[in-house]
Amino acid sequence: MKKSVAKILFVLFATNAIPAIAATDEFDFSNIAITESGDANLTTGSVVLNPDTFPANVSNFDIAGIMLGMSFEDVEIQFFKSKGLYSPREKDSIIYTIQKDWKYNLDYECRQQGIVAPAELEQCINTLAKNRGLLYASEVHLVRENTGETITVYFTSNATDNLVWKVVYNNDVNELEGAHEKFENQRQKKILVFWQNVLDKYGAPNSGADKWISSGNAYDPMMTAYYGSLELVDMGRNASDVAKNIQQARENFWSKPYAF
Repeated sequence: MKKSVAKILFVLFATNAIPAIAATDEFDFSNIAITESGDANLTTGSVVLNPDTFPANVSNFDIAGIMLGMSFEDVEIQFFKSKGLYSPREKDSIIYTIQKDWKYNLDYECRQQGIVAPAELEQCINTLAKNRGLLYASEVHLVRENTGETITVYFTSNATDNLVWKVVYNNDVNELEGAHEKFENQRQKKILVFWQNVLDKYGAPNSGADKWISSGNAYDPMMTAYYGSLELVDMGRNASDVAKNIQQARENFWSKPYAF
């Protein structure tokens, strides 16, 4: 997978310096998956330390070698350019995104150039986003074929250096083949083995029965364990990225040169 899209420098153009070349770029976007960022949901529940426990350095936790704050380039090198336990999924292993506020800006700019046909409008928006570093790798999807394990890695935008802010790991220990007693017995054993491996790697949870927290601030790095799943997350990093994009998109809206 080429890295050129994700590595484009994040450049903000002054209002009177935006070129009207949006629809002339013939870059083929059909072979990459592009999404629009959703509405930011930055609320999170409070967390507290268990009695007689201490904050954990969750920033140093890893899932299959992936840590919070790693760059997209480092993850790409680790899983796309070398052989290991995990490999990119067959289709759309990398998802690219345009942050919603920036996409609204670009939509307006393209329409001001007289571009209104849906296909041409989409091409115009994607081209401007690519050229200005607003199109970024937001998700990487990895699989381990022989066990059915999956990992999804989420990245901030280029405005905050395209870094890992969430890692989600899943396996099949919670899946039940049938209602017979033997299947429930097998399921419980799989869960027990998984949980023991989690404890061996990360130690006992220091918040509730299933959380490892860096502090009582839920926006600090945290990891949560579920049946057959782990979520390593830095909500503060994501919140900062969303806020920075919203602010910069507002400041760089391409308005008409009104004079009065």
